[in-house]
Amino acid sequence: MKQKIIALVFFCLYVGYGLNAQEFDIAIIGGHVIDPKNDINEPLDVAIKDGKVALISKKINKKRANRIVDAKGLYVVPGLVDMHAHGFFGVEDGHYLRNSFYAVPPDGFTFRNGVTTLVDAGSAGWKSFQTFKEQTIDRSHTRILSFLNIVGEGMKGGVWEQDTSDMDAKLSAQVARRYSDLIVGFKVAHFRGEGEDYYVPIDRAIEAGNMAGTIPVMLDGKLEDAILKRFRPGDIFTHVYGRPIIDTVTNKVKPFVLEARKRGLIYDVGYGGASFKYANAIPGTKDGFYPDVISTDLHGGSMNAAMKDILSIMSKFMAMGMGLEDIITAVTWHPAKTIKREELGNLSVGSEGDVTVLSLRDGKFGFYDQQGTKMSGTKKFECQVTIKGGRVFYDLNGLTAPLPRVISGLPSM
Repeated sequence: MKQKIIALVFFCLYVGYGLNAQEFDIAIIGGHVIDPKNDINEPLDVAIKDGKVALISKKINKKRANRIVDAKGLYVVPGLVDMHAHGFFGVEDGHYLRNSFYAVPPDGFTFRNGVTTLVDAGSAGWKSFQTFKEQTIDRSHTRILSFLNIVGEGMKGGVWEQDTSDMDAKLSAQVARRYSDLIVGFKVAHFRGEGEDYYVPIDRAIEAGNMAGTIPVMLDGKLEDAILKRFRPGDIFTHVYGRPIIDTVTNKVKPFVLEARKRGLIYDVGYGGASFKYANAIPGTKDGFYPDVISTDLHGGSMNAAMKDILSIMSKFMAMGMGLEDIITAVTWHPAKTIKREELGNLSVGSEGDVTVLSLRDGKFGFYDQQGTKMSGTKKFECQVTIKGGRVFYDLNGLTAPLPRVISGLPSM
């Protein structure tokens, strides 16, 4: 008899728990969803369960979720993907962007700007990637992926980045295959060789990309027809508005630049400290040449200069006439697709539970470049809430209920 009573009590507790248990972990209610992959641009609610997108619906009952995010009057988009940044922060003085003070610790600059995935653009090479992984990637709450520098030492600066003997396609490909969950491509940058020598790092990076499973190469370098013709569809040219894309006679984008896009080359902003010029961007956008990917080139020399952050760059392109949905595409689905991580950058059911809630402020705003040119705008993006893997990491104005508690300086569910 006693055993039956105990069993009945446990049954009642089980049934009671089942009736009271919420179906979702988080529901973002009342916002305007923009999900370019799925061609969604309308008011919808989004629910997350077990770190994944679980439901998108016209109306989700608040009682079905443990936590609610009030997104009324706001835009709900996939977690932003910053495809070009430098997060190999460290303590080696004078080593530029590899394990140095000049790089930045990712978590301090991502969530507050709506970024859930940061892609390091070649700070580490095959020799230094293990340190980068243990020191930064494994210790960050931001999702960190990486382009591997074709230089084994990585972006150590100076003579190290000019050493062609350290540009080993085979060893680079081996490391990329070993860490295929983290390494999304290869990076060529800062090489000053002339003539045929200039092609050495490019050719070795492309060779490594083919050996590692046809992953893309990102080039930071000269903009010439002969160089762009070496690249494969899906490869990336970064700092595009910092390069001479404009024909000064016609004031139009140079034909070979457009032809490379037709062949499948991806153009990335990679704003940086001095890698964006209105002198190229304004006539370029007037000619209909907008970027495929908007990224920051975040580092110690750009974060407090003209670049600021990814939201500032997005606002600049809106001021130059780029449409809202195209801007969201350039910071979500396009970068995710370019790095072949199609579980990111979208709100498909089953995709990663990364969601950014944005406001678009009205006002009078000034946007300048590093050359001192200024233009005005009437719209400015601001991040309100950032959710990564179903966990609230940033809430600017307390729109989450119940609010996330803070344990050891980190938000907790």
